Amino acid sequence: MNLVRIATRKSALALWQANFVKAELEASHPGLQVELVPMSTQGDKILDTPLAKIGGKGLFVKELETAMLEGRADIAVHSMKDVPVDFPEGLMLHTICKREDPRDAFVSNTYQQLADLPQGAVVGTSSLRRQCQIKAMRPDLQIKDLRGNVNTRLAKLDAGEFDAIILASAGLIRLGFEARIASFLDVGTSLPANGQGAVGIECRSDDLVVQQLLAPLEHKETRICVLAERAMNRKLQGGCQVPIGAFAILQQNELWLRGLVGQLDGSEILRSEIKGEATQAEQLGTQLAEQLLALGADRILDAVYSQA
Repeated sequence: MNLVRIATRKSALALWQANFVKAELEASHPGLQVELVPMSTQGDKILDTPLAKIGGKGLFVKELETAMLEGRADIAVHSMKDVPVDFPEGLMLHTICKREDPRDAFVSNTYQQLADLPQGAVVGTSSLRRQCQIKAMRPDLQIKDLRGNVNTRLAKLDAGEFDAIILASAGLIRLGFEARIASFLDVGTSLPANGQGAVGIECRSDDLVVQQLLAPLEHKETRICVLAERAMNRKLQGGCQVPIGAFAILQQNELWLRGLVGQLDGSEILRSEIKGEATQAEQLGTQLAEQLLALGADRILDAVYSQA
C-alpha cells in the first residue's frame, strides 16, 4: 500500500489535525503518499441551532465514516471529544495520538479571567458542560450559544457579541491563537470533556495494512486516560452533547479519574473521583459512572434529555 486517504472536515482545526497525521505518517513511512479528502458534515452546515437540539456530536463524524465504509477514504481524523462512544459496524477507533493541553481557555479582549467579568456579562459557549460549571460559579452571567469554527467564534467575540468566550485550549494552540487566551481554566474549575485535547484516528476494522501504518502514531499514556474517560461517558449513556465532564491523569502507574454531571443552570453539580491501576482504566471509568449514578446523575441527565 503506498497511498493513504484521510477523510477530514474542512474547518481550519480539522485540517490542522489531518495535516498533522499526514506529516506523522509520511515521517514514519518514507515513500508513503498521504492525501486529504476534505468534506462538510451536517454539524458544519447547521450553525443556527444548539448542538443538543440537532443530534449532538455524532453529526461531525457521520459523513467521514460513510466515506470510509464506501472506500472513498482509508482513515478519518477526529477531535476525540467529538467522537461518539459507539462506532458503526466495520469501523473502529484504532489510534489515539499524544494529548495537547486539555484545559478550557477563557478568551476575552477586556477581562483577564472569569472572576473579573462584571455582573450580567455575556459569555459564549456551545458546550452544556462548560455552561453548567460557569453558572455554578457565576449564576449572574448570561450564557449564550456560540457555534462555528474557531475563527468564526473569535470574530464574534471581536465584533462585541460577547464579553468573553470559552474554547478548548488545544484548538487555539494548534491554530497559533495561544496569544488570544486570557487565562486557562484549571480542571478543578472547569472539568474538561472526555477526550478533550486528544486526536483520534478511525479506520476500517478489517484493514490490517492501514492499522500497521498507524501504529507509530499511538501514544499509550493518552490512550489509557481517554479510554477511562470514555468508559465513564459510555456508562452514563452520554452519547450526545450533555453536561458531563471527565478527566484522567496518570501518576506513575496510578490513574486518577475525575468526573461530574451537572444541571444546566449550575444549581446542582455531582462530582466524584477514583484512583486505581492504569491497567484497569475502563473498569475505573465504569465504576466512577456508577458512583455518579448513585449520587443521582440519572435524574439530572433525564431532565437534560427531556429539554433537548
